[in-house]
Amino acid sequence: MIEALQVLWMPAGDNLPARDSRALVDLSDGDTPNIRMPIRMLSVDTPEVTARSEAGAARVDAKFLELADWIEQGKAPISGPLAAVLRPKLATGKAGTLHFGQGKQASAFAKQNAETRLTRPDGSKRNLFLRTADSPFDTNHRMLAYVAPDYSAAERAAMSRAERSTFNLDLVTHGWAAPFVLYPSVPGEDDLPLLVDAAATARAAGRGIWGDPDTLLAYEYRALEKLHAVTKKIVERKELNPGEARSWRDRYCVDMRTRVLHGPEAWVAVPQATGVPPLRLVRRRRRRGQPAQPRPRPRARRPLRGRPVSAAPGRSAGGRCCGSRRWSGRRRSGRPARR
Repeated sequence: MIEALQVLWMPAGDNLPARDSRALVDLSDGDTPNIRMPIRMLSVDTPEVTARSEAGAARVDAKFLELADWIEQGKAPISGPLAAVLRPKLATGKAGTLHFGQGKQASAFAKQNAETRLTRPDGSKRNLFLRTADSPFDTNHRMLAYVAPDYSAAERAAMSRAERSTFNLDLVTHGWAAPFVLYPSVPGEDDLPLLVDAAATARAAGRGIWGDPDTLLAYEYRALEKLHAVTKKIVERKELNPGEARSWRDRYCVDMRTRVLHGPEAWVAVPQATGVPPLRLVRRRRRRGQPAQPRPRPRARRPLRGRPVSAAPGRSAGGRCCGSRRWSGRRRSGRPARR
């Protein structure tokens, strides 16, 4: 007699978002659907377009101007050194509009760049090449990947590293993205200097977002939106949840050259030097309920293999890396910034 089968195992995984009614493109065969899905490009961060319109951006201008006043009055829970860097940009009254405009320009560049590089000399289209992260999806259920044209082996052999760059690196090269490295998917030792040098060159030349000194980098913009919401509750004398006053920033910053750990608001304190921007590794603060892990040992560590990374004067264009609370001082092998 055959007994009834009970399935007691539920596989862990992610629920991926449908991309409107055209999520299903076609079916190769019965068990192979081809779908549309969002990809978050690794190691780069472009300006946000979450304002959605010029009117929405104007509302962000007003919010940020209000936040600038609250910071000046000492009502916002932000440290003095970070406030000194960010408040003048908020006080211009155009921070949201500037950021939204840069986001639209970055999107336009990405579309045109993809169209150009995916078109063969004979006019036919190339496929995409994807290299996913160690953890393939982010918290928004987007695939994490490096994206490039799918060149043949013969084509790659005849091309330079720059010619076969990823779309990720192209954004940094043309100044429409700042490096934003997601731990543990740190670019390899040949690719990390390529990424940092591209950012340094773009910044020195004033390309893209680096052409305006009042630019807020995307991670700064997102943090300030959260800070406004927190400060608004404080001003209105509403009760904050435990830890909410610090919830607008939850990443620590590590100088990759020295392995020195900086606090969640101290990325502006990373020592600057002449040369290229420092690559900053950023790791998330431990969430409530997660087990505590050992702190980094306060001892000198040898630098990363490969070419040293230094910093340009002023604000860094350095990338960031977010991951677990543990910082072991060991370098994880990552994914290439090129194909």
